[in-house]
Formats: sequence, structure tokens, C-alpha cells
Amino acid sequence: MVTSPITRREFVRTSTVAGAGLLLASSPQIFAQAKASANGKLNVALIGFGAQGRVLLESLLKIEGIQLVAIVDIWEYARTYGERYLKKLGVTVRAYENYEDLLAKEKDLQAVVCATPDFWHAPVTNACLKAGLHVYCEKMMSNTIEGARSMVKTMRETGKLLQIGHQRRSSPRYIFALNRLLNEAKICGRLTAAQAQWNRAAAEDFGWPKKTDLSAAALAKYGFTDMHQFRNWRWFKNLGGGPLSDLGAHQIDIFNWWFGVKPRSVMASGGVDYYKNHEWCDNAMVIYEYQLAEGVARAFYQVQTTTSAGGGYFEYFMGDEGSLKMSENPVLSSIYREARAPSWDELIRKNYIRAKTSKTAPTPDAAKVDVRETAQLAEYEMPVSFNKPPHMPHLENFFNAINGKGKLTCPGDEAFASEYVIHKANEAIVTGKKIEITEAETQA
Repeated sequence: MVTSPITRREFVRTSTVAGAGLLLASSPQIFAQAKASANGKLNVALIGFGAQGRVLLESLLKIEGIQLVAIVDIWEYARTYGERYLKKLGVTVRAYENYEDLLAKEKDLQAVVCATPDFWHAPVTNACLKAGLHVYCEKMMSNTIEGARSMVKTMRETGKLLQIGHQRRSSPRYIFALNRLLNEAKICGRLTAAQAQWNRAAAEDFGWPKKTDLSAAALAKYGFTDMHQFRNWRWFKNLGGGPLSDLGAHQIDIFNWWFGVKPRSVMASGGVDYYKNHEWCDNAMVIYEYQLAEGVARAFYQVQTTTSAGGGYFEYFMGDEGSLKMSENPVLSSIYREARAPSWDELIRKNYIRAKTSKTAPTPDAAKVDVRETAQLAEYEMPVSFNKPPHMPHLENFFNAINGKGKLTCPGDEAFASEYVIHKANEAIVTGKKIEITEAETQA
């Protein structure tokens, strides 16, 4: 539900089209008109029925005009679970071990949703695009820059749609915050810095039920050495990209999207300090430099997998007149006004913002440590919310684009430009060096 004064027509437009003005001019066909299936709906297959695939499933089942007809997973345990779960919901699907079997046997598909481990994203996506299907692929696009670039090439060659799962780009809250607050109202004034984080508590690696192991031959066929690696692929360098890829990809993408440019350099530090059976670092701290029209802005990102402290997961854009703290969790979102800023009364009148419910003031200290300490910032919030799962608007945007009713908010080439700098952050950790980045190299 959107309680701001934007009209219903505008809300529908932003849900399906907003962000189009930020797409690269080189984007290929971003509208499509799907060939009708025999049942009059878009027939969709879900490739990868692991943790993320199941998250996407819950949104897929709520979207009108599509029909899930098949699921794919190399693990029999996951396939059986998926079939039984869906059957209880009254949904009958065909289950396949691999995407080759799916493409060989399903002749009335229009689209696939790919939620495999990262190193399978490029092979699966390229094959499905070449088979004439539109593809929604989870981020990261690939565990390598070359793999991601190949996906953009295939997207352009086939003219099929490729949406990458940076779902915040379709979130009504994020679109409103960018278009209305940051760009139109310029509540931050001159942007000078940004900060983002995603911290998780320490946890054991994923296990698996007894007697459900994949055979040694199957593991080798699909690129894994053993079941531990299969279940925890995100931590291995030839399979995924570690926490910067798994978690940081979402938020670093917001840096690039909201600043409107790509960073000119990155430096980073991280290490395998806690989980000794992992290859990727368990924590990372990254600094990007952005050259904006008004001057340089620096963005700091941190990801921790050993503590949930630090205030949750968010993106924080700061300027000389105000700051905007965003999160998929509305409770963690806030807007702060600097004392020097012009009045925000007009923004309140327009219902762009509203005063946040006051909190109990802390007991004052006997004396301030720094006489230059500024007054507590006035706190506001956005009167914009929606009652859908976080991934649902992004999937809806994908299917609307297939039906010719909108533009993709995160097509493959736009995602590549953003994800390139995430790969470079991992490279900076490995090399221990500051890495310069040019605009040209972020183009696929």
C-alpha cells in the first residue's frame, strides 16, 4: 500500500517502469511481447530449488498471469521436497534433474527463473536465452566477470529479456526515495558520503539429512568436490563470491544506482579469520570513491558473518543538509535533517515525509566531551509501504516486461556495470591494493 500522494497510475508506472531513465542507453530490447502459451498464461520453470529458489517460489505463487509448470534441481532430495510441497498447495509440476532435460522436454515455456549456485548462472542463462526463453537470474550474474559478460552478449544476440535479481530496483519504497527525496527534493543537499552494511551472527555451515547424499559421480558432474561444498558453495572461490557477492551485491548496487555513476577506485580488507574451512573471507570492509558533479563522495561497505551487531542491514546516504537511511526493513529506515537545511515543511505538506514518532530521550551526560557536538538531528520517515514479499515487485516487473507492459528495472547490461565493481572489491582484498576503475571497463 502506498500512502503518499502519488496517484495510482503513477504507482503502477513506477512499479513496472521506474528506473528506466537510469538504464544504460546501450540496453537491448527491454520490452517484449511473449508468445501466448496454450493455457493463456506465461509458463515458467524454476531452476534451482535451494534456499533462494524457495524464497522466490513464494512470490511466484502469488503473481497472476503466470503458471509454474516445472522445477529443476540436481539434488533428488530438493526435487522431491518441491514436488510434495507444491502438491499440497494444489500445484502440479514436472521435476527435472538438470536444465538440459528441461529444455529438451518442455516445449511450451516462455520464461525461467534461475536460482542455482553462482557458477551455474552463466551456462544456464545462456542456454535458456538461446532456447528462446526470457530469464530472471539471481545475482550475482556469475562468479566471474567473463561469465557475466557472456550473459549480456547472449541477451543482445537473442533479443530476449534478462532481469538480474537486484530486487531493490523494483521496490516502490526505493524508487520513491530515489526519485522524490534524493533527486527531486534533494533532501541530502550535496551528497558527501554513503555507508552500508549487512551483518549476520556466527552460524554453523549447512548440513544435510542422512542418506540424501549426491553420488560422487553426480557431484563431480555438476562441479562439486563433496556434499559440504555442495551445501556451502558460497564460501568457495570457484563456485561463488563470498559474502561480498552473497550480501554485499545488493547494497553496493544501491551505491552505483543512487550515485548515478560507477566508482573510480576501490580498496578493501578482509580475511578468513573465523571459519577455517572456508576459502572466501568471513568479513570485509570496502571503500569506494565516486566522482560526482559536486565533488568526490566516498562509500564504505562492511559485511560481517560473525556478529549481528551494528544495527541490521541498510544503505545510508549522507549530505550536508540531510541523510537518508534505507533498508528493505522499514523499521530500519529513517530520514534525518541537518539544522542548516532549508525548511522541510513543504515536503511534509506534500506527504513526501512525516515526523517520526518520538523516542524516549537518553539521560544526559554531565558534560559533553566535544563542545563542537551538533544538536540531535530531526528524524523523519517515508509514508510509503507495500504489503508484498521483497522479491515480488521485481518478479512482477520481469513478467510485465515480457508482456510488453513495462521496462526491466535491472537488465543484464545495467547489472553487469554494477557487479563489475563488486568483483573488483574481492580482487582488492586478495591483492591488498587500491584498484582504479574506469567507466569503459564497466561496460559489457
